[in-house]
Amino acid sequence: MSQSLMPHAVCWSQDPQLIWTMVITNSVTFLSYSSLCATLFYMARKTSRAIPRDWAYFLVGFALFIVACGSTHLMEVVTTWNPVFWIAAWTNIITAALSAFVALQFIRRAPQLGFGINDYAGRLANAVTEKAEIEDNLLSARKLEEWNRMSAIVTHEISNPLAAVQNLLFLIKGNPSAPSEVSAMAEQAADEVNRIGIIARSTLGFFRQDQKPELVDWRSSAESVRFLLDPVLRQKGIELLIESQGDVRVNAFSMETRQVLLNLVRNACEATTQRGAQVKIIMEGQPDHVQITVEDKGIGISSVLLGNLFHFGMSTKGDRGNGIGLWAVKQLVTRNGGTVDVESTVGQGSRFTVRWPRQIPAERMRPSNVLEMAAAG
Repeated sequence: MSQSLMPHAVCWSQDPQLIWTMVITNSVTFLSYSSLCATLFYMARKTSRAIPRDWAYFLVGFALFIVACGSTHLMEVVTTWNPVFWIAAWTNIITAALSAFVALQFIRRAPQLGFGINDYAGRLANAVTEKAEIEDNLLSARKLEEWNRMSAIVTHEISNPLAAVQNLLFLIKGNPSAPSEVSAMAEQAADEVNRIGIIARSTLGFFRQDQKPELVDWRSSAESVRFLLDPVLRQKGIELLIESQGDVRVNAFSMETRQVLLNLVRNACEATTQRGAQVKIIMEGQPDHVQITVEDKGIGISSVLLGNLFHFGMSTKGDRGNGIGLWAVKQLVTRNGGTVDVESTVGQGSRFTVRWPRQIPAERMRPSNVLEMAAAG
């Protein structure tokens, strides 16, 4: 090196306090930059499978820029006593080149970085909501499991006392000494007991899985629902009208079509308070689907509830409802590739419209029940 060059210590008038201040601060800066460079190399190596290759190159380039900046501070320490300023100059040249490269890369990638940061922030915010939804779905599945199990137990337990009552009524009817009026009442009671047993078994059957899909006639499903709800219809004085146009047969699981109609018609009956009123089931065969409309002239549904009507636990009946029926309708219709819509006006009634495809979707060729749907979330 040129003998005319003087180290920094000479320029600083050999002031020990100034010299050591500069040496210590530059040394700490160099070590900090070096540790940052090592960390970036480690990150590039560990994330090589997760980030694109060009971003990995950018990360390595940024690490080299960091260590180059640190080298300029190291040369400040060296030139404090040794005037090797041309080495320091080449260090600055390399640092300047790397700085320009990193700056251009940052400018080029600024839109991607901005989008990535916003996307990550959005995913992070949604993670809390998704976690809460998963927990709610799991809780719903547990509730449905208990509800389904209790339904099966109650139905089974009802069968035993009904069988005993049927035997007693049979003995009364077969007793020759019993008055004719008593025998007639016993026969009538036996018919009602038999009807209770059929309803209990049929209700449980709504939640049993079919073995395979079959050709289902929606009108037959409607007549089955009429039979199940006949006691309610007679008690409330409601007339259930069933109208059909065209071919209303579809390839489906019969349990699912019955369950959809049962929930919709039962809700319509419960919303109807006027004796002599009508609840209508209107079925229209279309080329690729069957449209089923259930309408009533009942109390209607408020606009506040309409938006969340098909959510699990949402009930229009307050404490009297469990919020399962319409949720199950939505799940069953959707899983079969159909749609369900609702129109309602408070004080004038409601209209539910189901569009059920003629063919069951290829992705689901096995039956399902409400418990299975809850577990799927």
